[in-house]
Amino acid sequence: MTATTQIMTEADTCRELVTPKLVEAGWGNAPHVIGEQRTFTNGRIIVTGGRVRRGKQKRADYLLYYRRDYPLAVVEAKELGLPAETGVQQAKEYAEILGLKFAYATNGHRIIEIDYTTGTEREVDRFATPAELWQRLTAATALPDPATPHLLEPFNLLSGKVPRYYQQIAINRVIEAILLGQKRVLATLATGTGKTCVAFQLCWKLWNSRWNRTGEYRRPKILFLADRNILVDDPMAKMFAPFGDARHKIAGGDVSQSRDMYFGIYQALSTANEDVFRQYRPDFFDLIIIDECHRGSSRNDSNWRAVLDYFAPAVQFGMTATPLREESRDSYEYFGNPVYTYSLRQGIEDGFLAPYRVHRVITTVDAAGWRPSKDELDRFGRPVPDDEYQTKDFERVIALRARTQAIAKHLTDFLKGTDRFAKTIVFCVDQEHAAEMRQQLVNLNSDLVQQYPDYVCRVTADEGAIGLTHLAHFQDVDKPTPVILTTSQLLTTGVDAEMVKNVVLARVVGSRAEFKQIIGRGTRLKVDYGKEYFNIIDFTGTATRHFADPDFDGDPARIEEVTIDDAGETVESIIETPPGVEEPPADYTVDSTEADAGQGEIITEPPEEPRKFYVDGGDVEVIGHLVYDLDTDGKKLQVVKYTEYSGRTVRTLYPTRDALQSAWANPDTRAEVLRELTERGISFEELAASADQPDADPFDLLCHLAWNAPLLTRRQRAEQARKAAQDLFGQYGDSAREILALLLDKYIERGIVQFNALSELMKVQPFDRFGSPSEIATRHFGGIKPFKEAVSRLQTALYQ
Repeated sequence: MTATTQIMTEADTCRELVTPKLVEAGWGNAPHVIGEQRTFTNGRIIVTGGRVRRGKQKRADYLLYYRRDYPLAVVEAKELGLPAETGVQQAKEYAEILGLKFAYATNGHRIIEIDYTTGTEREVDRFATPAELWQRLTAATALPDPATPHLLEPFNLLSGKVPRYYQQIAINRVIEAILLGQKRVLATLATGTGKTCVAFQLCWKLWNSRWNRTGEYRRPKILFLADRNILVDDPMAKMFAPFGDARHKIAGGDVSQSRDMYFGIYQALSTANEDVFRQYRPDFFDLIIIDECHRGSSRNDSNWRAVLDYFAPAVQFGMTATPLREESRDSYEYFGNPVYTYSLRQGIEDGFLAPYRVHRVITTVDAAGWRPSKDELDRFGRPVPDDEYQTKDFERVIALRARTQAIAKHLTDFLKGTDRFAKTIVFCVDQEHAAEMRQQLVNLNSDLVQQYPDYVCRVTADEGAIGLTHLAHFQDVDKPTPVILTTSQLLTTGVDAEMVKNVVLARVVGSRAEFKQIIGRGTRLKVDYGKEYFNIIDFTGTATRHFADPDFDGDPARIEEVTIDDAGETVESIIETPPGVEEPPADYTVDSTEADAGQGEIITEPPEEPRKFYVDGGDVEVIGHLVYDLDTDGKKLQVVKYTEYSGRTVRTLYPTRDALQSAWANPDTRAEVLRELTERGISFEELAASADQPDADPFDLLCHLAWNAPLLTRRQRAEQARKAAQDLFGQYGDSAREILALLLDKYIERGIVQFNALSELMKVQPFDRFGSPSEIATRHFGGIKPFKEAVSRLQTALYQ
């Protein structure tokens, strides 16, 4: 190994060896762009003890673009002194994440090429040219030559937002499928990951490059189709604004045929009086985009299916957030397998979606059921049938006002303990339940309602324009109110409210598809406004039951299960970090189509045909707060305390106490220990509080929980260190010994964390009287290096 090799860093290798070879191969010459140090994920948000930090971002050394918005290959470079093979695994990982067919690993001299089109991995003399890679790609995918302009058409970047890597993959995969003659195309992207952006850029590329079904030189006719006005109005006004006058919404019988970009809902296209869609020729549209396609348009027995059947000549592109399940099977049978899938789990892992904490709150009646007393009458004097009523029956068969009051009280206390202006959506059983919940919350928050009359609002189908105004204000990040919205079905999908910090489940959600849509109300990030994670407050067991789904993407940052009493007071609280529970029982099924049916206001007069029984008396309490962890098989959740979870995690990482002690005693390896524990949700402050051991050293607390080792306080450890480090203290003069003794005193006061910011610590009392940090090191220890060695030996003595 030469002297030059030894001192050449990875950055040097890239600048002096790799970049020139890429330029020599034709990359970097317009329009073939070299993207250096391209970060393509944001890094997972990690929530620990209420504090938030970002995980490591994924960054490619080089991305090679055939055109500005069309990457072909990734290059992973290692410093010259390492074998080129060192970068192969990372190059392959990044290529697979980014959906690329070519990857390179190099140390500047040797180049290894990974070609996914042929399944080969070999050493080559040079990087392939842009033309060579493009020819290989088009040959492998069988794309016709006329397809090139449509695929390579640039994105519209006037908004300043560049599509994220997974959005680019989805757009390109859909276009490839269309160009290869596929008539029905499906893409599955988790709620909150920007399906509307995918739809817009797809339309823009095809519209601007003048693609159409017939191959004529004209712009295509495109229909954006959904089942709710909010799902078409918002994209039309905002995301699709660059289409200008080419936009048109089909509504009120207005069937203009002179535009290019159409928007419509099924209900406007097919009314009770006429099939408006038949005023267009069956071959009028070249492309139809069906948003939230799992919501019924692809079912054989759906009235809306007639619209898609009529426009059969058009290419039909379905977008959904729902993986294949019974409730979404029609979408998959109609459209076929998705050309691309981006899951909630991946979105959270990449740091594009907010992680969440789950609070499982249990009331007495949800835990044990409710049975009427003998001859009990409801609000209207009707006998309540003698039966055992469970969670699935509440507000559907039997309405217990005391339960609604307990839920409202607990939610109010939760907000008072966290943030009373944290945007919150409460999902209720039906519109009547939403009205009752709103009233209870208004009364419990009268101090804020007095100042902000719209602090709590109901938004359901009954509210119409007023409800939509409340919703618009709720979505506005600069408007403080409304803070709490109660609803049943209206807000389960398509509502982009970035500041939702609490999603409250006051009804059973039997459909996993609907559950994912509900959770999606909170997954959007708004870091600059303090929205970095959100809470799922579950009063029905819905959330923890759905974690049984092995495809349910995204483990919670924490599951907290709370027990409340009749007054809504917390009785017990346990915390832990999980990803799955037992499958929901068969009777946990709710027909969501019924949820908004019937009365929309609180019932004060007996209904002509009773929908349910109303019981106003009785007491309901909150009685439980559990925390979950995976069992040894990694398949089911089991109840476990936070302290038990922490001990188990430590044993998984370090099989013996000696292994942990060896890593902990060394300041350099201790940082890795702390990182691993933090990534698994272990906070020493929270752990000390849970174990009621505020004076314990973190190392001793971990050993005590993991192996039942004796528990020492920080003072006891410090005294042992003073005795064990007599030779260390004897090496220095009085001032140096005093400084080391003061460091031990600070350790007793603040713990081992003080050693992580030593230079800052030396600037404050009582250390500042010995001089500046550099003066302390040189004057009393003989230099910075000897000073650091002395402190390192002191830390080692603490853990001998």
